[in-house]
Amino acid sequence: MPTCNETNISRATFLLAGIPGLEAFSPWISIPFCSMYLIAILGNGLILLVIKTRKSLHQPMYLFLSMLSITDLVLSASTLPTVLSVFLFNMREIDMDLCLAQLFFVHTFSIMESSVLLAMAFDRFVAIRHPLRYASILTSARIGNIGLLTIIRGIGLHIPAPILLKRLPYSRIQPLSYSYCLHPDIMKMACADTTPNSYYGLFTVLSTLGLDSVLIVLSYVMILNTVLSLTSWRERLKALNTCISHICVTLLFYTPLLSLSMIHRFMKNALPLSQILLSYLHLLLPPVLNPIVYSIKTKEIRKQIMKIFQKFSTKRL
Repeated sequence: MPTCNETNISRATFLLAGIPGLEAFSPWISIPFCSMYLIAILGNGLILLVIKTRKSLHQPMYLFLSMLSITDLVLSASTLPTVLSVFLFNMREIDMDLCLAQLFFVHTFSIMESSVLLAMAFDRFVAIRHPLRYASILTSARIGNIGLLTIIRGIGLHIPAPILLKRLPYSRIQPLSYSYCLHPDIMKMACADTTPNSYYGLFTVLSTLGLDSVLIVLSYVMILNTVLSLTSWRERLKALNTCISHICVTLLFYTPLLSLSMIHRFMKNALPLSQILLSYLHLLLPPVLNPIVYSIKTKEIRKQIMKIFQKFSTKRL
């Protein structure tokens, strides 16, 4: 825990960090980061446009996909300003209030993404286990309620985070580990006992990401049990094929997160660079790859995107 005296406890200014050892290459590193943000914005925006303009896609699976795209867009927008300011302009200082606001949005929408992935797992379970009752179970009203609960859960659980952190004393200038603000990173900069913050963070992680991942696994255990009860191999493959996209985006979201957690718990001497890179992968990779996965693996989405590009090409000609 950092030490403070009466003369340096004040309103803190945090210093964002780039990638250790690669500071001289920051302008070059900004190029792939800019490309990733551009792909994330265009890809998720295109998914939302396709779903909104095609009534044939106003079905539960695609409505949940639109929720995922909105979550990815906001998550990208939450980290975009500080990541680019660090790597592109070498502007590292961030006011405490702005840092806490970014922290709130990053963690809130990470939890919301986890909630949406759980809802999508439930959607696949109902579609395979109860195909004849699929539309009657997942009505528009119920999907809307699931979306509302996702928002309430994400916001409600993370309102205490900036409040608990702001009440702590800090030195005037504090160096952070990333080019964006995260709860554990800010917490360890405090000059006071952070036990309540630590317990709060552990409770939040276990009751959201931990619980969601367990429920998603249980959903797929029941899905697999249902699929194995089918007599035809063709029907089994058809049923599993509808889950591939969701399995891919779930692994994209949880794999870096679980790897980061394992490093924190069991590899105390691991290089800081590995933790930083995993954190970037966790926050930046899903918004980039999720629309690509669904565009490639979902025939209806792929067809509609091709139609949009064909119309655009025809107009230009």
